[in-house]
Amino acid sequence: MSNLPVEPEFQQAVSEITQTLEPFLAKNPEYRRALEVVQIPERIIQFRVTWERDDGTLAVNRGFRCQFNSALGPYKGGLRLHPTVNLSILKFLGFEQIFKNALTGLMMGGGKGGSDFDPKGKSDNEIRRFCYAFMQELSRHIGADLDVPAGDIGTGGREIGFMFGAYKKYRNEFAGILTGKGANWGGSNIRPEATGYGVVYYVTEMLKDLDNTDWKGKKVLISGAGNVAQYAALKVLELGGKVLSLSDSTGSLIATTEEGFQASDITRIAEIKLERKSLTSFVEESANVGERFKWYLGERPWKLVEKADIALPSASQNELNGEEAKALQKAGVRYVAEGSNMGCTLDAIEVFENSRKSIKSLTNTEGVVFYAPGKAANAGGVAVSGLEMAQNSQRLKWTSEEVDSKLKEIMQTCYKTCWDTGKEFSEGSALPSLVAGANIAGFIKVANAMRDQGDWW
Repeated sequence: MSNLPVEPEFQQAVSEITQTLEPFLAKNPEYRRALEVVQIPERIIQFRVTWERDDGTLAVNRGFRCQFNSALGPYKGGLRLHPTVNLSILKFLGFEQIFKNALTGLMMGGGKGGSDFDPKGKSDNEIRRFCYAFMQELSRHIGADLDVPAGDIGTGGREIGFMFGAYKKYRNEFAGILTGKGANWGGSNIRPEATGYGVVYYVTEMLKDLDNTDWKGKKVLISGAGNVAQYAALKVLELGGKVLSLSDSTGSLIATTEEGFQASDITRIAEIKLERKSLTSFVEESANVGERFKWYLGERPWKLVEKADIALPSASQNELNGEEAKALQKAGVRYVAEGSNMGCTLDAIEVFENSRKSIKSLTNTEGVVFYAPGKAANAGGVAVSGLEMAQNSQRLKWTSEEVDSKLKEIMQTCYKTCWDTGKEFSEGSALPSLVAGANIAGFIKVANAMRDQGDWW
């Protein structure tokens, strides 16, 4: 009987990494020791957060920071505020973050944190009081050269602002200890857009290599309606694609006309989400919604469209399962890239990877679903967070064009790294595994740094 707690999300992440590392480990067995070491966080901080509701009553939540690995730089990863937050989820996210950050080419370690606090339904004053109470303890454990958290689900610009103000008050210093800051007090241009834009830039390279094509006319399924989904959708529209779906925890909104979602629709949905309302508000307030969209209560978008080309899961973990993967394949989807972290279950990944393994020549790729894991495809967010850290260190602010250009270059390099490494270790198929490529390339970089620093031998 194991003395370790049951942590399904974390165990899933470790299992997925371990499986895809096997071709590399078979040739380099000494690295199995590194895999054993890297699975254990360097440090976990857990604390209580007590704060006062508007009615004067006491509220208490659990706060966490998982400082997983600092071999490549300061711990870097978001703070998630959501009632489902627990140590298993944060360890899975922190573990993935190690390799994602390695793939950006920037000097960042991996970490994750947050609380089981739910911002929904709370007043601004309640959220401010929570953030100050949360940072009262967290401020002892972070710093510009130690650990630089960022936003995540439930932690937007408002929460980052409150936390930054709390840190400044408690520590008596103005330092770049959070990313995703406001534009006029240390934030970077393109940071809100970065993850969504980055996914699209990554898939752009996939389109070139598999079909020598681009986004024009492509039918795209997107899940989620937060920052990642919104900006991915806007970039898809900018590049000539058609967005067929958005969703949230209440259900899915599917376009029923040829043009799909328009930029004005996405702008209004962004406003609704800023008000912390669900997509049902968009359905209820739009006079002609019934003519252009169909609302599916409690359903995800993957089985609701007969024909599509690209799927971008951009909501949360495990949001696309094996059955839904088969439905996407049947609908003609050829590209799946995760805007969310671990958006696909292991059985969904198996469906996609089995389709790839059957490809013996790139001149005959019928039936393939080319899959990109979140640690590579959605690395744009943390990449621009790293660029924000660089700007803070230099006391400079780059233009939107400079940041966007650097983001695009990082995503192109990340894709090439995944392709080249996948090609080296994907035996039996003409099409490289981007999953194996991402996991192996990220792992090798981190493991080598850990060995140099004496963490394994």
